[in-house]
Amino acid sequence: MRPRKSSKVSSGPDRARGPLQPYCGLVRLTIIGCSGSFPGPDSPASSYLLEAEGFRMLIDLGNGALGVMQRHVGLFDIDAICLSHLHADHCLDLTSYWVARRYAPEGPQPPIPVYAPERAAERMALAYGLEPDPGMTDTFTFTTLTPGTRRIGPFLITTRRMNHPVETYGFRVEHGGRIVAYSADTGPCEALVDLSRRADLLLCEASFLDGPGLPGNLHLTGRQAGEHAERAGVRHLVLTHLVPWNDKECSFAEASGTFTGPISLAVPGQEFELTPSGPLPM
Repeated sequence: MRPRKSSKVSSGPDRARGPLQPYCGLVRLTIIGCSGSFPGPDSPASSYLLEAEGFRMLIDLGNGALGVMQRHVGLFDIDAICLSHLHADHCLDLTSYWVARRYAPEGPQPPIPVYAPERAAERMALAYGLEPDPGMTDTFTFTTLTPGTRRIGPFLITTRRMNHPVETYGFRVEHGGRIVAYSADTGPCEALVDLSRRADLLLCEASFLDGPGLPGNLHLTGRQAGEHAERAGVRHLVLTHLVPWNDKECSFAEASGTFTGPISLAVPGQEFELTPSGPLPM
């Protein structure tokens, strides 16, 4: 699979690219933000745009991501949002998106679904200084995530609990015979291998560099990301959640020592297109 750097830059919704046409079967993944724990000088925090059959879904919306998102999609063209967990670097820009949708010049935008861990509606309201009732429920329809499988638009979504100090879900997204998996934040865990089994692409966090004394139930190193991807039989590994103070090339080298397939470092604006049939380009 060959990542494609996006050349489509938009200053607003009226200049954003059009959605993938219905029934074309293609899945497009765009990296909006891939910085780990906090925004870096060249990337906002975690956010990923998935598109298929004219449907646009965000997985995570970390701090700084809403601005960059508008380079790739119209501000009000998102159909659903999934939040892996409620740490700020994965969800905080939902508060800014509430402002944009609630106070748009042409009037409040229709509510869209937000799939998130328990108490997300309350936590997001408090983050913006709102009372939890009604909070943001005039703009977002919150659905509590649990382990299992559900349909969101054209996507079949499987969620599993990851190994992180707060309730955190990894995602397996299937459409047109193609599979994209996302680790969210996690330490080593068997659930990630199961969730990523035979995925065409795995977005896997690589927050730590190898060294002594690393916490065991918080994040992965590049080496551990490669090990999980190799065990799962993943076709393409994309390292993400890259903490700004780490050397990304070291993370890449660590993963290269344990994963035998193609590896990419996530970069904002990077696109991956997965076709519904035939071999993927390498």
